[in-house]
Amino acid sequence: MANYGTMAFMTVLTVNKLNKRFNKFKAVSDITFDLEEGEILGFLGPNGAGKTTTIQMLLGVMTPTSGKISYFGKELSTDRENILEQVNFASTYASLPINLRVNETLDYISYLYDIKDRKKRIKSIMTIFRLENLLNKRIVDLSAGQKTRVTLAKAMINYPRVLLLDEPTASLDPEVADYIHTFLLKEQKKFNTSIILTSHNMAEVEKLCDRVIFINHGKIIANSTPDKLAKTIKTSHLELFVSDGLKRLIKLCEAKKQLYRLDNRNIIIDINEKQIPEFLKLIMEEKIYYDEISINKPTLEDYFLQMTKKL
Repeated sequence: MANYGTMAFMTVLTVNKLNKRFNKFKAVSDITFDLEEGEILGFLGPNGAGKTTTIQMLLGVMTPTSGKISYFGKELSTDRENILEQVNFASTYASLPINLRVNETLDYISYLYDIKDRKKRIKSIMTIFRLENLLNKRIVDLSAGQKTRVTLAKAMINYPRVLLLDEPTASLDPEVADYIHTFLLKEQKKFNTSIILTSHNMAEVEKLCDRVIFINHGKIIANSTPDKLAKTIKTSHLELFVSDGLKRLIKLCEAKKQLYRLDNRNIIIDINEKQIPEFLKLIMEEKIYYDEISINKPTLEDYFLQMTKKL
């Protein structure tokens, strides 16, 4: 994770009291936040929370009902062309021109921006995203993972100062996803690129993001670091591989109203961290034996699941 809080940041994006209404439905309600130079900001929330609508307004493809969006100290509504020269976007769910070949797609997209040494940049991007063997393939013939790599290549082609990423590693296998994570962190460090990232992969968000905004029903309900949000959850996960007394342990969990999950003789018990010593004492008194034990503290995924249930 990037070292948020130790660098001298400059604000590159300011969103002030942003609203979007569709007839009587309010998709986004008074959203206010900043994005700092070199910061990776996670933008999280359940489906239908207002994330996509917000991203579309940040790109200028949807007009806010009210509120202001400013990049680099300039308002998007009045300086859109100049701002979008320095911004880019990638989404797994956005369509590419299906009948163009990969090299044609990147070449075409590059002419939307003022890029010096265009051919060199396209060649570099193709290497970075491992597209050399796909250059003559049509977009329609690519796998979902290959399309995702082309989409990310397209988004990086203009050296964006601000990059908006919607589920950037969906459809990618773990090795390629890890490669993309490393690349994004390298770009952020090398060029001080600012990134807004939406994802349902909480491990990815914890790895990449300096800060997280949680949105639901169009409103921001949390804005903090992944670590601080995880620490608001008091429930840890006590995992035991039980060699003898599994039925007695299940009975004990039910008596103490502790939630648990079973996988053969492996049991994961959701329990307040402060209660673990006393619970282990009860296990010993019941003559329940285990060969392995681990205590996993709450994660951002625990926070996400708990907040989603509440809302």
